[in-house]
Order: sequence, then structure tokens, then C-alpha cells
Amino acid sequence: MQPYSIDLNAPKKAAHLSINSDVLAQAKMKLINLSEICEKSLIEALKEKCRQEWLESNREAIEEYGRFIEANGCFSDKLRCF
Repeated sequence: MQPYSIDLNAPKKAAHLSINSDVLAQAKMKLINLSEICEKSLIEALKEKCRQEWLESNREAIEEYGRFIEANGCFSDKLRCF
């Protein structure tokens, strides 16, 4: 998996989208910048997808670490006062 990285200075590129006509009309009436909203939403979707991919690719290690902690405790268990 590649690390999450987006070049925010990359040039813009036109894209064809199909959007519910009523949603589009209302967004235009409210002067909502469709490009900005789409870009922000796509960035969030990419972050979430990368997070899910990382969790899936590291699932075994995370589960193994959980089993280790369950069996052996955490290194700081004797140091904590809470």
C-alpha cells in the first residue's frame, strides 16, 4: 500500500459527473462550489479508503499484538496509577 499523499498543487482536470438535478439546482441556488465540495469529499473518501486498506493489511499483526497484551500485559502496567 502506498502512503497517503496528495499533491494539492497538481493542476485541475475536468471530470464528468452525474448528479441528481434537484440537488444540483439547490446547490447552485445556495452558491455552493461543486468542485470544492467534490474535491474535499474525495479527499476524505481517499483517507478512509487508505485507512481501511492499512487496517486490513495489518489485521493479523494487530490481532497478534492484542493477544500478546492479553497474555502478558502492557509494559507500563506496573507504572500506571489510574
